[in-house]
This record gives sequence, structure tokens and C-alpha cells, in this order.
Amino acid sequence: MAILESAATGPSSDAEVIAGLGQLFAAQSQAFRADRSPTLAERRARLESLMHMMLSNRARIAEALRADFGAHPAPMSDLIEVLGVLGRARYALEHLEAWMAPSPREADPAMFGTAQAYVRCQPKGVIGNIVPWNFPFDLSVGPLIEMLAAGNRVIMKPSEYTPACGGLLEEMVTAAFDPSLVAVSLGGAELARAFAAVSWNHLLYTGSPNVGRLVMQAAARNLTPVTLELGGKCPALLTPGSVTPRNVDSVIGTKIIKNGQMCITVDYCLVPRGDVQRFIDLAVSFMSKAAPGYSRGDECTGIISIRHLERLEGLLAEAAARGCRIVPLEADGVTDRATRRMPMSLVIDPAADLGLMREEIFGPILPLVPYDDLDEALAMINAGERPLGLYVFGDDAAVTDAVLSRTISGGAAVNTCALQGALPSLGFGGSGNSGMGRHHGIEGFREFSNPRGVVVRGTGDMIDIFYSPYARTAAVIQAILPSG
Repeated sequence: MAILESAATGPSSDAEVIAGLGQLFAAQSQAFRADRSPTLAERRARLESLMHMMLSNRARIAEALRADFGAHPAPMSDLIEVLGVLGRARYALEHLEAWMAPSPREADPAMFGTAQAYVRCQPKGVIGNIVPWNFPFDLSVGPLIEMLAAGNRVIMKPSEYTPACGGLLEEMVTAAFDPSLVAVSLGGAELARAFAAVSWNHLLYTGSPNVGRLVMQAAARNLTPVTLELGGKCPALLTPGSVTPRNVDSVIGTKIIKNGQMCITVDYCLVPRGDVQRFIDLAVSFMSKAAPGYSRGDECTGIISIRHLERLEGLLAEAAARGCRIVPLEADGVTDRATRRMPMSLVIDPAADLGLMREEIFGPILPLVPYDDLDEALAMINAGERPLGLYVFGDDAAVTDAVLSRTISGGAAVNTCALQGALPSLGFGGSGNSGMGRHHGIEGFREFSNPRGVVVRGTGDMIDIFYSPYARTAAVIQAILPSG
């Protein structure tokens, strides 16, 4: 997800692309100053246009994903990149009027009389969104829903690793929206640097923690508020007795979504030591039934680039060289470099200093880490950075609740994986190294809004005690506070 790596920006020079971004930002800033508070009807119309845009381009979205990934299951394109976005937009439409309504606050009548106090969310202004390559539409148009619901104007910068998706997104947005409302800026590394340095009213970045730090540094120069969705090493913890077909199916089934290229996928799995072989057997069984010939078939998404593929091959090679047992989940799995499809592998009991235990894997490799007691497993989780997602399996609610209370993560799920990122109603985001801020649902609406506190003075108050002369104020205070 690195946005600061060199990449071709197409026929336009870096200077032209950056100048174009500046023109878009100036146009949107001017448009926002002329219309700072779009009505409920206007916001609804914008969300409806967004939904029509996604529905009418469904087939082209699937084609663009195949072009960029080399191989990409069409049903997954529909499920996540189209239906997921539509569900999120529909939820926002259903709740937008309530989100926009003033939220009352208490005002002590003894002091403030009949005054009214409330919080009203107002648009922040012009928002930038630096989009990652793994979900080019879900993570561009998805957050756009709450940004538009909150009344903002938006410029999106797609990843240079997905040029077909980026080009299609620009075409779709240009057809659906005036560029003074929503626009797309296409370019590579130089544009990414310039994009993060713009004086946005808010900036969203989704990607790696290392690049997130650079984005935050650039934004800090303008005191731009940021939302950072940064991923990390998300663990699945199978508590004693929970290595069952249903639970292993959930772990492996989640891992093969996008062939592991998902920020909330399972990065490593903690398994009771005596159940490791059972987990392996169940994982092999799942793949043989659910996705036979996985790496050769339509179920397998290609790795985004040869460089990323070679990195994953290097992680496996390092583990093998260090004596780790590597278990392919296909008997005859092969890596197809033309489509960049790579088979799924388990790595058993890897050392903590191996690359695949230090880095976010982002591919079809799943380390299995045996543990002897639950405290040991929790200590390992807590020794690392806070993950974006944490998944705990078990039938004993007291045990799973204890795991949740003794760990910290951006989101979590019990007896499943990654669903916290799929619910339109549930705020999604990280903690610490895995990010800050939230989008989805009302949390997203509030994230991209300014929660303006308002007081309307009434009658029968004591406001005058805040003004000089303070002799009368002292008398009032004396009557309120205990003597001595």
C-alpha cells in the first residue's frame, strides 16, 4: 500500500498533475464557501447519484479489478466493491435525517434559566481521500458516502498500483458529479506527496503504518485532522476446545478473501499446542471442498504486483531456510506468475524474528503459533502493536469476554473474522499503530463533521455573574460553596 514509491503517472508530467490537484482543491474550496450547509434533500440526492453510479458500472468494475490483479473473482467484486457500497449508502440514506438533527445537551436551569444547548454537526469542507490498492472502490466510494452525507466536498487519489480501477473511478465520478463536489486525481508518488500536504479540512489515508506516519507528518504542517486506517498483524485466537470445522473454515475462508490482501484478514493464528495438527487437517479439508484447484481457478485473486509476489515468496523461503514446517493447502498448488496467483500455505511454529512474524503479511501465508496456556497467548498479542482486528473463538462466553477485556484492537469479532468491517452500522477503524478515527455509519458521519456546540440564551438565568463588578459574583459564590 506504499503511496510514496516511484511509479509512472501517465502522459502528464508530475508538475501538471499536481497543478491539476491544486485547481480542483481551489474550485471545491470556493464552492464550499458559497454553499456551506447543503440541505437534507441535496445530500440524499448526492447519495442516490452515488448508488446509481455503482449499479450502472457493476460489470466494468469487475473488469477493471481483473485487469489490475491479473485474476479476480467476479462474485467478490459484486459482493464487496458494489453490494457492500450500496448497503452502506442505503443505511446512510435511512438514518441521515436523524444524524443531521441537533443533539440536545443539558443546561442547569438554576444557572442558565431557560437556555437551550445542543450540538449540530456541520460539514468540515473539502476532504481528501488517499485510497489503497486492495479494495479500490470499497475504500474510495465507501467513505465518500459518509463524507457526502456530512455535507462535504471530496477529492480522491487512487493507488497507482490499480491504474484500470483508478481510471474507471475517475470516469464514473466525472459522469456522476460536478468536479466542484467530487473529483478524482490520478498520479503516482509525487502526487501522493503533494496530496498529503494540501490544506484539507480533513484527510483520510488507508494503508501501511509506515506511510501513515509520513502522511500524518505532512498533514500536521497544516493542522489538518486525519483519519488513518493502517492495518497491522491481526490475530485469530482459538481458545481450548475451539478448533472445530466451523471455526477453522471461518479462519481459512477469511484468509482466502482477496488471497490474503485485506487489512482485517487473519495475519497469524494462535492455536492450543495439542490441536495444531487438527487445525492443519481441517484447513486442508476446507480448501479441498471449498476451493479445489484454488491457485489455478477463478476463486484466487492475483497478487497486486510481481514485486509484492516476490516479497511473499521471500517470506516463505526465509521460513523454510530456518527449518519451519510449511504446509501447502493444495496438494498440487502452483504460483502462476502471469496472473500472479499464489497458493495458500500454513507456516507452523515460526520464530518471532522471522519476517512473516514482524511484517503484515498481506498475502496467502498463515503462520500457526502454538501456545500452552491462554495467558501465554494473550501476552504474545499484547506484546505487539495494537491490531486493526482481533478474532477470538470459543463457546465459553466468559473466556471470550476475558480475551476481549484483556486486549486492545481497533475492532474485534467472536467466532468469526472480519465481519466488523462489513456492517454499515458499525464504526470501523484502528487504535495506536493500526490507526485513528472511524468511518462507517454514524461514527463516519461524525468523523467527517464539525460537532458545533450551540447555546441559545433564554430567560431567568444568572449569566450576569460572569461580568464585572465581581462583588455580587463573590456573594453568589459564597451562597453556593460551603463555609470554611
